Amino acid sequence: MRILLLSRYSPRGPSSRLRHYQFLPALAEAGISVAVAPLLPDSYLEALYTGQPRPLRSIAMAYAARIRQMAAAETFDLLWIEKELLPWFPYGAERWILPSAPPYVVDFDDAWFHHYDRSRWPLVRRMLGSKLDRVMRHAALVTVGNDYLAKRAETAGARSVVILPTVVDLARYPAGPGQAGHLPAVGWIGSPITDHYLSLVEEPLRRMVTGNEVRLCLVGATPGALGGLPAGRHAWREDTETRHIAAFDIGIMPLADTPWERGKCGYKLIQYMACGKPVVASPVGVNRDIVEHGVNGFLAETPQEWTDALRRLAASPDLRRRLGAAGRAKVERHYSLAGTAPRLIELLRAAAGCSGNGDGGTTAASGLTAERP
Repeated sequence: MRILLLSRYSPRGPSSRLRHYQFLPALAEAGISVAVAPLLPDSYLEALYTGQPRPLRSIAMAYAARIRQMAAAETFDLLWIEKELLPWFPYGAERWILPSAPPYVVDFDDAWFHHYDRSRWPLVRRMLGSKLDRVMRHAALVTVGNDYLAKRAETAGARSVVILPTVVDLARYPAGPGQAGHLPAVGWIGSPITDHYLSLVEEPLRRMVTGNEVRLCLVGATPGALGGLPAGRHAWREDTETRHIAAFDIGIMPLADTPWERGKCGYKLIQYMACGKPVVASPVGVNRDIVEHGVNGFLAETPQEWTDALRRLAASPDLRRRLGAAGRAKVERHYSLAGTAPRLIELLRAAAGCSGNGDGGTTAASGLTAERP
């Protein structure tokens, strides 16, 4: 079986790495050959994370290369698409290159469709608002990271929808205590384009840091995050991220409660829990499923709830160990690469036997299957 992986980024892009590339060794062991064709160059990611202008010439060349790649798509048994083939292009452009292609699987790990249907620009809403619904409707399979995304795919009329949570390779995540003899470390990991969520908990963090109750550790945040509040600040690197998380005592994931955030997959929480760390998170979207309040962490909404949860964990090493162990056990059961890879292999093989990608293909109705873990 031969698959053409049409990811958005190389493995340097978190969504592409976690939803696709980390599964490639398991697929190879199962006898599945995967040719990879990322769309956007690494220079695009570098510009995105540093706030620099996008490399427009490189983007144009990347789109042209993808269109050329599709000329050979019919030699594969299955296309494995991350979100869409041509971002910001109308559905007609994708329809033009898909009818002669093999069946395709499309994956979503965030609510990318809200970039279109909730755009502030009327032209974007009109031209692209229903694009991803149509992409999902004609896929052999839609895989999604949470229930919010699954419901959108079902509403769009997708024939088959399966929830595959974002997972981690547990071999990379050491479970152990934080640094003994220090103030408990409250840690956050992310990227410069997501560190604005930290402002939602700036008041509780400032109160506890200035009160000498905790210290703060930020991985991947911009230097100005949290207004320069004293913190250990580290650049994100794949080869050091788990070491930094292992040094946390408490992991946090604040989120705003908007449609975009409801589509997130809680990856930070899964990383913290994989290292045996208790968590505190906003009760938004999939966070409610990952965090069992009082079992592996706490859900906190108001500044006072955040302060109370952090203070309770900071004051009790035994509570941190107990909740951290429960979190690690949950990741082992539900969010591990080893546990999810066989299911993905089964799904891809089944999807390769499907057909009908054009607008005249089968629609949802009686054929829909929505599977949840």
